[in-house]
Amino acid sequence: MEAIASSNRSAASKSHVNGFLVIHSAPAALRPHIEWGLQTILGNWLALEWKSQPKTAGTFRTTVEFRDRKGTAAKITTALKAWHYLRFEVREESETGGEFFRFVPELGLHRSSIDELGSISISEDLLLQGLKKSFDEESLREEIERLLGTAWELALEPFRGVEFEEAIALRAI
Repeated sequence: MEAIASSNRSAASKSHVNGFLVIHSAPAALRPHIEWGLQTILGNWLALEWKSQPKTAGTFRTTVEFRDRKGTAAKITTALKAWHYLRFEVREESETGGEFFRFVPELGLHRSSIDELGSISISEDLLLQGLKKSFDEESLREEIERLLGTAWELALEPFRGVEFEEAIALRAI
C-alpha cells in the first residue's frame, strides 16, 4: 500500500477506498497462490490467517481489510475469479459509494454498485433494460432479483454464518 503524499488531504482521501475481502471457501492447495496474488495487489505486508471451513470439507476461509486506491476490489476480483473453486466477496467503499463483487462457482461473478450506506444501487439504464426484456410481472421480478444478486446472496449466506455459529458454540461450553 502507498502512503498518502498529497498536501490536499481531501483530494487524497477521495482517491482511496476502504475494502473488505472475505474468502468463504478455498481449497488448501490454492492458499499459497491466493496469498501471492493478493500480495501482488495489496503489498507484501499481507499475511492471511486461514481457518477451516466446515460447510465444505477440505476448504479454508479468511478475511482481509484494506485501504487502497479506487478499483482495488476489481483487481482482487479479477485475480481470484480465475480459480473456479473459490467462494468470495469483495466490497470497496468510499464516501460516494463503491462496488460489491460476489463469486460462487455455480453462478459465476456478480457485480453491484453500492451507495454510501452500502446498499445495492441499480441504475436507470439497467432497470430500463430489464423492462425491455420482461414480458410479465414474473420475468420482471426475476430480472430485478438478478440485478440485486439474490441467487449469490442465498448461495453465500450459509458460509457467512460460520463465524456466528462458532461464537455460539464457544459460549455454550
